Amino acid sequence: MSSINVVLLGALAKDFNQAVNQGDVVVASGFTVGKSPTVHKDKLHPFNLLLSGDDACVYVSRPPPPPDPGSPPAVKRSSALSTEVSRTNKAPKYTYVRLDDLKAGSVVNVYGVVVFFKQPFRSRGTDFCSSLKITDQSNQKISCTIFCEKLEDHPKIFQVGDIIRMHRVKTQLFNDSVTLVNTFGFSVVTFDGAVGGPVEPRTSSRSFHFDPSDRRTVEELRSWAASQALLPQVPTIPLSAVQPKSYFDLTCQLLAKAPIDTTCTLLRVWDGTRCPHTLLKVIVEPNATEGPCSFSKKREELIANVLVYDNHVEFAKQLKPGDFLRIYNLRAIPGSSKVPGLTSSQSEVEVDHLAFHLHGGTAYGRGIRVLPENSPDVQELKRVTEAFPEDDELNDSELLEIWSTPPETPPAIGGFSVSDAETVECSTERSCGHGVQPVTLSEVKRSDPGRVHHVRVRLRSYEPRRLHQALKLYCSKCSSMQDVPDDELVAGLFSEASRDSGPCSPPPWTLSGQVDVPGDPPGSSKRALGVHLSTQLMSEGKTKELVFLRGSTLEETCRLASSYPNIVPVRSSGGHLTLLDLSAPFLFRGRKRYFGCRQCSEAALREPCAEGLELINQEIIAEALGVQLLQFVLLMKLELQDATDTLDVFLWRDAELFFRMSAEDVAANQEAQNSIRQTMDSLCPPGDSNGERPWLDLCLTAYRAEGHEGETCYQICHTAVTDPPPTRSAPA
Repeated sequence: MSSINVVLLGALAKDFNQAVNQGDVVVASGFTVGKSPTVHKDKLHPFNLLLSGDDACVYVSRPPPPPDPGSPPAVKRSSALSTEVSRTNKAPKYTYVRLDDLKAGSVVNVYGVVVFFKQPFRSRGTDFCSSLKITDQSNQKISCTIFCEKLEDHPKIFQVGDIIRMHRVKTQLFNDSVTLVNTFGFSVVTFDGAVGGPVEPRTSSRSFHFDPSDRRTVEELRSWAASQALLPQVPTIPLSAVQPKSYFDLTCQLLAKAPIDTTCTLLRVWDGTRCPHTLLKVIVEPNATEGPCSFSKKREELIANVLVYDNHVEFAKQLKPGDFLRIYNLRAIPGSSKVPGLTSSQSEVEVDHLAFHLHGGTAYGRGIRVLPENSPDVQELKRVTEAFPEDDELNDSELLEIWSTPPETPPAIGGFSVSDAETVECSTERSCGHGVQPVTLSEVKRSDPGRVHHVRVRLRSYEPRRLHQALKLYCSKCSSMQDVPDDELVAGLFSEASRDSGPCSPPPWTLSGQVDVPGDPPGSSKRALGVHLSTQLMSEGKTKELVFLRGSTLEETCRLASSYPNIVPVRSSGGHLTLLDLSAPFLFRGRKRYFGCRQCSEAALREPCAEGLELINQEIIAEALGVQLLQFVLLMKLELQDATDTLDVFLWRDAELFFRMSAEDVAANQEAQNSIRQTMDSLCPPGDSNGERPWLDLCLTAYRAEGHEGETCYQICHTAVTDPPPTRSAPA
């Protein structure tokens, strides 16, 4: 065990002396590190921690006495930080310097409007370098250079006109002009520059200062920048507006990627619009492609092939299909003579086809940025792409593969007439606004794909009969769908993890303790489990909001889930804490369990940031842990029947609307499961005759399946079961 001297100065030292006792656990923040002058005498750590000034803070945790054996289960050791010793009883006040008042040789805090920027690029050393230029109401333009080892510590600038706030930057002279460089303690926050937009800070810092005066400053800079026409008229150009030989910025979604050679990578992207010019096709080996190798003909018409070169290849390796991107200084080039990945016939025939190139280097801000899901530009992009009829859902061929064979068409069965359907009440109602007339199933089957139909039918049969098998886990990023792991498999993973009781070093941001398992039989020996708590959450008074639980079985985890809002199971691996295999739930919230996608996740044990958040939910925890959250969905295959024919259809995209309940609730709530069973029994009574089954008014969408020789698929959409089901009347 290593020891280090901590030196406290001023009022902080006095307050600490009155609050601390020997044996307390101490957490310090806001300190500086300096060489220890007594290292040769006391043989302790060669550095000291120095705490002084308004940023310094010390938390003191006093371990509770040993619990009474008869008392309720409680966290042993430190379950809460009991005392805060700090001079920052009020929010710190920062002073900001106008850009025309900067003097060389000082460390300052500044606000500004971005008028030029380059994405971070690798410097000659170990750091990444960002270069930008800012201005403010003084009209003084100042160049800034930022060196940080981690990409996430650089400013999150998305476009010219963004507002930036930098703390602790140093002014220096370069070519007779004042410039800014980051220095020790540097922090940066950026904001969207659009007037009237939400003032949402963009930063990787777990904590930062932001008060009403900062909000006023951002809004004042926004208004001033708009009056000076500093914001671009069109931030990015959609594919539908691209012209040959132009340079432009593109906001898009990555669908697939593939390496061409060591200096070039192909990105297949779309933005939901269609380029008016014929686009070049780049041929790559299917096994070299990350993401889908092919798409439907309609979607293929909207996909652009972007070739990125040289230094951008390294960044492209980190991109994942499904990411939302902004590509800066992209060039549209007609002709294909110098494009890699083409056949000789392509080079001869497609000489006028348009190709998109991101050349090497960082001139003119050239680069790629991954946009966050909550970005207004991403929300708008989603609105456009989700309007595309086929592709906000699972690939059609995958739906068919879940059932092993394409839908079959049994012989028509009589027993009722169309006139019957026209005179009785129905157990479902449509919510769509399609102005189409109802048709028979035989007419539906003769129609071309890509159309919407209204039908009045009865339910002949459905799959799966065991309704719990209708619950699936769906990844919105890679569009994969899988069965929900059963409890036997999950219990085995927990049991295997609980047997690993070797020594383990928890992360430095945790405080460790133990908790007794509730509900043990009387007379049995109490079993204690290891728990790890986030010091950041503890300092914010959210001690029990998130617990990392080690060594528990599935049953024990479920018991504890009733006492803690969020439980993340962990295990020991190689002497360190890690998450369990993602075949098991990575998070328990009461009765609800949450799973992650094994293909899209980059799972690691990290401390969630809840600064300024009242509630920690599954999205925040998943993002912190690098887990791509899987979504519970319902998937069923229904056989419909009328007087003319039968038809197999899928109920998936609008299944929650159909049953009027979420799949997530169905997964956790037995009453919800019973409700679905009662609904299906009322629509398709076991052993009942066709004449007793209710009529259903349905909206169907027809589309071409991929990978099954052009098979036409059908889905129920915009339809819900009436609640309560109406009483069926006899035909008039």
